[in-house]
Amino acid sequence: MPELPEVETVRRGLEPAMAGQLIARADIRRPDLRWPFPPDMAARLTGKQVTNLRRRSKYILVDLSSGETLIIHLGMSGFMQVSGGPHPELLKHDHVVLDMATGARITFNDARRFGSMDIIATDRVETHRLLASLGPEPLGNTFDDTYLTARLKNRNTPIKSALLDQRIVAGLGNIYVCEVLHRTGISPLIKSGKLSRRRVNSLIPAIRDVLNEAIAAGGSSLQDHRQTDGELGYFQHRFQVYDRENQPCTKPECTGNIQRIVQAGRSSFYCGTCQN
Repeated sequence: MPELPEVETVRRGLEPAMAGQLIARADIRRPDLRWPFPPDMAARLTGKQVTNLRRRSKYILVDLSSGETLIIHLGMSGFMQVSGGPHPELLKHDHVVLDMATGARITFNDARRFGSMDIIATDRVETHRLLASLGPEPLGNTFDDTYLTARLKNRNTPIKSALLDQRIVAGLGNIYVCEVLHRTGISPLIKSGKLSRRRVNSLIPAIRDVLNEAIAAGGSSLQDHRQTDGELGYFQHRFQVYDRENQPCTKPECTGNIQRIVQAGRSSFYCGTCQN
């Protein structure tokens, strides 16, 4: 599933074609994805100007001149493509097509249909069931060492699980948590409440660095992720631990190998020599 860097990459790709522009026509080509589309979705989008394009966690938020916001989740296989014309022929899994007044076209393709779209009043976006319980953005000012220390205090869950908890920090997924823990030398198995203040502090810059580097690389393309121009992301070529089981640790001073374990049904990749 796309994580924060992949979703932010898509948002940035959509912005030039959508921000400030009018949706001339919305073509909704099936009644649902993971869940049914909202009532009158095509009519609620057609003729509306996009006033802002933002991201919350792993969701793209399209604010409209009508005072409503389109909430987009890419799901497991969904991707959005921008074409300027002549437009490619629509494919079987092109489920939502937005033709902008400028001539640009935004197509949402989702073969497995695990994605979703919904529309809600803009002033109630934060109360939406998908967003209401989310923690702070890891790249935002409210996510700092004081906050994270307080949220991890006395927790008996492994730090890997804590950082994947969207109620603690929004948008982090399995790939980037593995990379962050390796950079900070923290084992994914250590209990959250056992981390010293110094080690918690080290997580904040590492999280921001990993996410910013991944965004700059266009995200990670392991299976389905594509940028809006159809290009792959490239951060997967910079993985230090993720999907590198039995390979040597990338830290020059370390002689260990990368291990893979399963935590709460998710693969954790780490070096048992330099992560403790």
